[in-house]
Amino acid sequence: MPTDEFASGPARSGAHHTPSRRRGQVELRRGQTKEPQSDRYLLDSASGNHFTKTDPWRVLRIQSEFVEGFGTLAELGPAISVFGSARTPRDSPFYAIGEEVGRRLVEANYAVITGGGPGAMEAANKGACEAGGVSVGLGIELPFEQGMNEWVDLGINFRYFFARKTMFVKYAQGFIVLPGGFGTLDELFEAMTLVQTQKVTSFPIVLIGTEFWAPLWEWVRGSLLANGMIAAKDLDLVHLVDDPAEAVRLVLADTASHRSP
Repeated sequence: MPTDEFASGPARSGAHHTPSRRRGQVELRRGQTKEPQSDRYLLDSASGNHFTKTDPWRVLRIQSEFVEGFGTLAELGPAISVFGSARTPRDSPFYAIGEEVGRRLVEANYAVITGGGPGAMEAANKGACEAGGVSVGLGIELPFEQGMNEWVDLGINFRYFFARKTMFVKYAQGFIVLPGGFGTLDELFEAMTLVQTQKVTSFPIVLIGTEFWAPLWEWVRGSLLANGMIAAKDLDLVHLVDDPAEAVRLVLADTASHRSP
């Protein structure tokens, strides 16, 4: 029996033993066995704090974000996520529309979830807050972000986009989307993909601003559909409207129809 720290692995070609050792559930062989033991990283103060930048440590951070999000939002109740540009000025018509959307959702007994930032997100949070409802902000760590807007009553900050986006979908019954940039498009197309692939069984999506969204939707129809990249029924995943009252009515009607037995 070998007496060093390496357990003897199965013989290869009947002549040699392959050096191996275990690291938790991971088995290391050949050159990988020279990797220092985990306890050494933990206990050796001379190693510095570089372990906080390793993938296993990041996994713990990711896990903590999910635990914090799930624990905070588990009892939120019915909610709708509202998206739009952080760059929407307060004197923009879409800022006023965002406020009205937030107010109308609260009047229908829904909480409002946004990305917690300025612009259209702030508008929806403001409308919800002033209407006496639950105003949620899910912030993200960005080099140029201004932080949580003042109208958020319940805010969670995330390091990782994918953890944050999970909360948007898991704790909302639908999306209302105001004009926005790359981040808004990312959230929109992810929601559409989740519905198309039946990862979520029902998720109404309403876009406000037909003039803004129409060119994109024409491209979807003229390029994606025309080239067989999507099915005709996929176009029905989204409603385009201009009236905030109509947007709220559509998203809540879709939500109610999918709740019906």
